[in-house]
Amino acid sequence: MTQTERLTVDEPGLVRILAADGSYAPTPAAEPYLHHIEQLADADLEQFYRDMVVVRAFDTQATNLQRQGQLALWPPSYGQEAAQVGSAHAARRQDHLFPSYREHAVCMIRGVDPIDIIRLMRGLTHGGWNPADPAVGNTHLYTLVLGSHTLHATGFGMGLVFDGRCGTGDADRDEAVIVYYGDGASSQGDVHEAMVFAASYQSPEVFFLQNNQWAISVPVTTQARVPLARRGSGYGIESIQLDGNDVLASFAVARSALDAARAGSGPRAIEAVTYRMGAHTTSDDPTKYRTAAEEEAWARRDPIARMRAYLSHRGAAESFFTDVDAAAAAAAEEVRARTMALGSIPTATMFDHVYSEPHPLIDAQQAWLAEYEASFEEGVR
Repeated sequence: MTQTERLTVDEPGLVRILAADGSYAPTPAAEPYLHHIEQLADADLEQFYRDMVVVRAFDTQATNLQRQGQLALWPPSYGQEAAQVGSAHAARRQDHLFPSYREHAVCMIRGVDPIDIIRLMRGLTHGGWNPADPAVGNTHLYTLVLGSHTLHATGFGMGLVFDGRCGTGDADRDEAVIVYYGDGASSQGDVHEAMVFAASYQSPEVFFLQNNQWAISVPVTTQARVPLARRGSGYGIESIQLDGNDVLASFAVARSALDAARAGSGPRAIEAVTYRMGAHTTSDDPTKYRTAAEEEAWARRDPIARMRAYLSHRGAAESFFTDVDAAAAAAAEEVRARTMALGSIPTATMFDHVYSEPHPLIDAQQAWLAEYEASFEEGVR
């Protein structure tokens, strides 16, 4: 079976609500989750679409900025918008989100200013934002060390158990954790250790795996001989596989999993089957290892086109889509303007926070750098 054939075969038990053409066609496995969709208003559905379109415009702009030398690196999220938007909206405000490094939609929905993501990728900040700031909705920092943040999330979830901040029966106060990672990270030991402790201590945690089919250049068919959702099941964690290009499936399953975790039922694992339409990062060239036929097959499952078709079937006016496109373009242009105004940071900041107290070695290095830079001034040899 070729890579493209493997990725177009539906696994038994896959949760899908919207077919690729946007029609409402829930799979049998989706039935237990449909009540979450029935509770959504038209405004909610339109917001899902709006968020996907805006984040894709932002992602495209950021990719262009990196190509133009304005960013050191950019990890595109193109193609994975539905998995991120649906799950982010499924979380309650008191929940804690642990992104990896391409969860741009998740962060923006939770209140992170997109320019803070830009500042991080430009090298102007070590973190990007303060997770303790109420404005960012308990959104923790990006983690580029694959899989390590699943340990952070599990530890945090264990703390919620120890502190009695979950399973109390108070749905407005109980907290849960959701951690995002990819198929490549799922092969890291850290993820499996996190699952061991999450299962042992019944942490209120959702492991949200975005299976975008490629760990840089290694296909998922090399990484695993069975669906990745089964890895969670091996630790006694209830696991669900969903169509990651279906924003409604992502929302409904994540909402159910988070509610259960928050109520004290222990961890859940979700595999969102999606596709990274762009490069792994802007340092990558996917044409070296992917075929055009594979990309075309997944383009026909585009999450934004699917949701647009669904909304059109429901009677959404063409003016709605026009307005969303205009708002997305304006948001992207605003990001460009704000990026160009960022400038750089003083070189001396590299010495800040190396040690908690003043240190003579740091003082000496800083003095040497100042003297070296001064040597380039006019008239100094």
